Amino acid sequence: MFTKRTYLQLFFTFILLSAFGQDVVNEDVNPFRDFQIAPNSSDRFSLFFNTPNRYSQNSAFDWKKALEDYVIDAEMVKDSSAIFDYKMMQTQVFFDLGEYSKSVALSNMLYKSNSDMSLDRKKILLELLDNNYAKLKLYIKQTEVRKEKKELGITNNITFYDIYSNLGIPRIARTEYITEVSRNLDPKDYLGNAIYNNNIGNYLWLDKLPPTAISKFKNAESFINIYLNDVIEVKTENDLIKANLLKGIILGNIGKCYADLKEFNNAISYLQTSIEMINEYRLGTYSSELVENTLYLAECQLQVDELAKAKILLEKEYKYLDADHLLKRNRLFAAYYDKISDFANASFYYKKNIRVRDSIALIEKEITGQQLDALVKSELENSKALLNESKENLAKKSSEMEALDNTISAVFISLIFTLLGFAGVVYAYLRSIKAQRIIVKQKYIIEASLVEKDSLLKEIHHRVKNNLQMVSSLLSLQTKNTKSKAAIEALEEGKSRVKAMALIHQKLYQNDDLSVIEMQGYIESLVNSIQSVYKKGGHKINITIDAENVELDIDRAIPFGLILNELVSNSFKYGFPTDDENGKIYIHLRKNEKEGFFEYTDNGVGLPENMEERTGSSMGIRLMNRLVNQLQSTLNIDKVNEGVRFWFNFK
Repeated sequence: MFTKRTYLQLFFTFILLSAFGQDVVNEDVNPFRDFQIAPNSSDRFSLFFNTPNRYSQNSAFDWKKALEDYVIDAEMVKDSSAIFDYKMMQTQVFFDLGEYSKSVALSNMLYKSNSDMSLDRKKILLELLDNNYAKLKLYIKQTEVRKEKKELGITNNITFYDIYSNLGIPRIARTEYITEVSRNLDPKDYLGNAIYNNNIGNYLWLDKLPPTAISKFKNAESFINIYLNDVIEVKTENDLIKANLLKGIILGNIGKCYADLKEFNNAISYLQTSIEMINEYRLGTYSSELVENTLYLAECQLQVDELAKAKILLEKEYKYLDADHLLKRNRLFAAYYDKISDFANASFYYKKNIRVRDSIALIEKEITGQQLDALVKSELENSKALLNESKENLAKKSSEMEALDNTISAVFISLIFTLLGFAGVVYAYLRSIKAQRIIVKQKYIIEASLVEKDSLLKEIHHRVKNNLQMVSSLLSLQTKNTKSKAAIEALEEGKSRVKAMALIHQKLYQNDDLSVIEMQGYIESLVNSIQSVYKKGGHKINITIDAENVELDIDRAIPFGLILNELVSNSFKYGFPTDDENGKIYIHLRKNEKEGFFEYTDNGVGLPENMEERTGSSMGIRLMNRLVNQLQSTLNIDKVNEGVRFWFNFK
């Protein structure tokens, strides 16, 4: 029997299914036409900023041209209010087209020249400045804008996790983001959960952890699908546009992770769908995600030898390309021409990239110079204000002295002392400027030295890794020349231990922080490496790794790596001799400021009375005991109903 609620659900289902059966863009709705026929600038302003899909029928270039004409008309009649409104709209169009320098210049001019504007207009301009500074990588300016927003009451708190990410420290960004957002996240807020998981995935991807990032992106995909298919919650057309655009971005992120893992066919499928959705729902605005995904797709097509498809993608024209995208496109063009043996064109693009890098360096130098000039200019303004204040004080003192004693000599003496004071102020100011320049120069020298030190350390770790790999290769050669089964097993075990240490040094030179190893990613890589050795076993075992946010220094990471190598290898070799279909391995690692805890379990056949039967030889257990001793702890072994448990605490 149908209840009233059931009928309502069916009704909403019918309504929403009807909506989904139509294109999102309604041909009868034309925001640009409505904008043109609006009676005044105020109505046009409201329509412009309240229509997220304003580019559905006409491109951003059409809007740009129309606004230029409206500004000219308003200036002819000297309508200052209309001029201001139209120029505010221009700032947004510049941003949508990727012309960030124009947008930020106009936004700053409007904000500084109209102090009495409404709070709503201030909010629009500050949001534009925030976004523009992020695109231009001017993070100090971005921070100043956010402080301004807090002072005006536009936002309650200031967050910096996106700035940390842009500065190349995604691990800190991820921690800050989780702390800030997770506590207020409603489990039933499917859109919010999709955004949250997508952002976490982005930070993991930037931290070079694509396997873990994929799981977060797929969580985000699940949440956005639930949101889009929820027939009970009524959504506006704009809600659907934003949600579908987010889905396109999420799918693109999954595709990029698969590309980084060299699973190119999977990557191609996701990236193609993502590009189609972003093109459909971005509606004429510039999209850095679209450029990024197109270049990733071109790279994947090159890897699977779909050269014609790759070339079509690389030849796409975009109004704006940042330096990273330009460098990547030139590199892919060079790779394409290498593949078709057109070495002249390949050389052309390689040289072009060199020129682009030189240009970037020159631009960065110019920006630094401009910032120094701005600093000096600011100090000059302060000095002028000080001089004006001194002049006012001089006039006041002169009048007082004239009242007391109207003698020329007294006035003359007063002027001399005042001029000496001015000279002292100017001298102090010049010394201040000189000191500042010295400090700035020293800062850059120190920064350059630190960069050089990091580069040398990375090079050392890289060479150590290469040397260890060479040792591993020598052991492999020795294996081929050995007939003894026991000797071959010993050589293979030695090779596996060498690989575990080499992986540590690989992770170090790949990290921005050269002092610690992120253990979740390291353990995942180590397990994958061991699996590749045991081709006949271990691939059906369900392996759970719980070491998120644990970082260890190299002195602790190497013993841990060797211990795990022994444990995982023994599980693969001896733990599941007949069937690994239901096999499970659980690796748990936690650490706080004072101590840490490690646990390893499997549900295999367990340990027999004779340890050598379980490990192949006594060397594995002896080695693990010594390694645990290095960590100032004792290895504990528990026999359980199914399998075995190894655990220990460490400092």
